[in-house]
Amino acid sequence: MDNVYPSSHPLVSTKLTLLRDVSTEPKKFRELVREIAAMLAYEATLDLATRPIEVQTPLAIAKGHSLMERVGLVPILRAGLGMVEGVWELMPSAEVWHIGLYRDERTLKPVAYYNRLPVEPTVSVCLILDPMLATGGSAVATVDILKHWGVRKIKFVGLLAAPEGIQALHSAHPDVPIHIAGIDDHLNEHGYILPGLGDAGDRQFGT
Repeated sequence: MDNVYPSSHPLVSTKLTLLRDVSTEPKKFRELVREIAAMLAYEATLDLATRPIEVQTPLAIAKGHSLMERVGLVPILRAGLGMVEGVWELMPSAEVWHIGLYRDERTLKPVAYYNRLPVEPTVSVCLILDPMLATGGSAVATVDILKHWGVRKIKFVGLLAAPEGIQALHSAHPDVPIHIAGIDDHLNEHGYILPGLGDAGDRQFGT
């Protein structure tokens, strides 16, 4: 699939398997979410622009690089919150902007309830963080919000995706790359990914 990047890293697949296990307790689940998010963010940021700089080592001047682009992390509340810390460990200067969406269980459509983005964008690249790309409704709505805000470079970073979610996001926003730990079979009649890992928010927060 074009513009879809499932991770082939053995550590990602191993941790994803542990994440799926119904016996994995919330504390361990949160740790795995954080670790996988960091590895996916590493893959998703390979094309960030840098500028050359020089630094003084204890012995001499060394040529190096510094990031040119300001990165924003946009976790979709609430499940996306667990992915922030892992990415922040790689990019501690990244800004975090929360967008609250929930899925109406009857219509399976996203409903927005929180958005405190400033009037003008303060970042040039946004990583949308959401564990599950299921129907794709929340991802599409979030990209809509960010593009309206004025961000031109947007990437989706998640743990699991269903083919239906990928198709929905690409149909609406084919320019948004999807970086994902794994792609599952399909959605069930309630819009949950199969085989999936259950409700990522409930399993993180023990609810």
